[in-house]
Amino acid sequence: MSAILIIDDDDQLRNSFEKLLRNEGYDVAGAASGEEGLEKLRERLPDLVVLDIRLPGMNGLETFQAIHALEPKVPVVIMTAYGTTETAIEATKMGAFDYILKPFDIPEMLRIIEQALEAGRFMRSPIDVDPSTEGTRKDAIIGRSKAMQEVYKTIGRVAPTDATVLIRGESGTGKELVARAIYHHSPRSQAPFMVVNCVAIPENLLESELFGYERGAFTGATHRRVGKIEQASRGTVFLDEIGDMPSSIQAKILRLLQEKSVERLGGRETIPVDVRIIAATNRNLEKALTEGRFREDLYYRLKVVTIWLPPLRSRKEDIPLLTKYILSKHAADMGTVNPGITDEALDTLQRHDWPGNIRELSNALQKALIFNVGGPIRPDDLRKTIKGPSPAHNRDGDGPFQAVRQWIREELVRGEGRDTLERCMDRVASLVIAEALNLTGGNRSQAAKLLGISRPTLHSKMERYGLKIQATVDADDKD
Repeated sequence: MSAILIIDDDDQLRNSFEKLLRNEGYDVAGAASGEEGLEKLRERLPDLVVLDIRLPGMNGLETFQAIHALEPKVPVVIMTAYGTTETAIEATKMGAFDYILKPFDIPEMLRIIEQALEAGRFMRSPIDVDPSTEGTRKDAIIGRSKAMQEVYKTIGRVAPTDATVLIRGESGTGKELVARAIYHHSPRSQAPFMVVNCVAIPENLLESELFGYERGAFTGATHRRVGKIEQASRGTVFLDEIGDMPSSIQAKILRLLQEKSVERLGGRETIPVDVRIIAATNRNLEKALTEGRFREDLYYRLKVVTIWLPPLRSRKEDIPLLTKYILSKHAADMGTVNPGITDEALDTLQRHDWPGNIRELSNALQKALIFNVGGPIRPDDLRKTIKGPSPAHNRDGDGPFQAVRQWIREELVRGEGRDTLERCMDRVASLVIAEALNLTGGNRSQAAKLLGISRPTLHSKMERYGLKIQATVDADDKD
């Protein structure tokens, strides 16, 4: 459970805020002044501080500086009214994660808090790159294969530098872990680490998320906002799924790499920035170049150093070690005993092609743990997740796939081309998310892990599809 410290002298607002966050599942403490907040922070280090900018005695900016001096990796979110926005921006430039405007927009506030907690976890949790690591709860890159040994060597060589790094590999191979390992072993490890998923943020919001905006830049821009790149001053920005970045924003990233400066949306001021860029993609960038979907000049700027992550099917000798690590970590997260796994079940895992790579392996083992009824995991415990060939290899007439094809045909005929693809994709996404929530008994953190998305993204999609938490598991999933 994440711990949040709220520092605000408005008792009514602070109490309401505490109640709201407790209802969201957080462990919350409150303080009415900067001095009291610092005392509580020394007693128990929180995962996040939410700090009002106007305080009696030690003001918000002074309090932030004291917090930052005590523990620079604890994210701080500033609360501010319109009249003190500039002070909040100044704090953001000094290292505060972000700021929230009073009166609060609750969904936006919860989104920022989720992002800040995730960023804090990334900054405080070193990535273990010891391939022999077993039985640890730390996030780790696991594998003793020759291909993984080359990955470790490259991380070690590039981390101490400021070189731009491009991490490539299929979905689920661990690109984010490699980015975090580079950050933690770099001279910038005490500064922010900002993650921006270029495909999860709508195109019309991605530019302002990265570069910020000036007041009046567009309808609803009532105040200046600092972007993620400015927020990461002296730190690292990880641009995940950069192969899906719109071409208009690619040009601005190119300028950032060339000139070390940005311009906020709607602004004319050139703002110098000191950040390191690490990017990742599962796309074929060479094909995107020939098709005009990715800029050639940006491509060469990004690939100063390229790290290729091998798919799991090409390093199956690592599956036993990965399995021991994943089972140990999931069991600890779930508060249960690691039951172990039989040799026959390990053989089953090694015979699978793993199109979803380590993420698919992790999800399969997590589901096996959830429904394990005692004793080590056996082949039967894995059958629902990995039996048979990959879905792409199933014939059209096979069981459930025929039913899916029939539904698609009906939708195509009914839709007559009016947003049919988007409607079908939304329906499928809604069902997948609902099943993940159902499978995990309504635990949003676990559901997000199963889906391979962040908890804020899960919140956003649940709201979009009108999904409610269900704390039951269908009987069919207990087979």
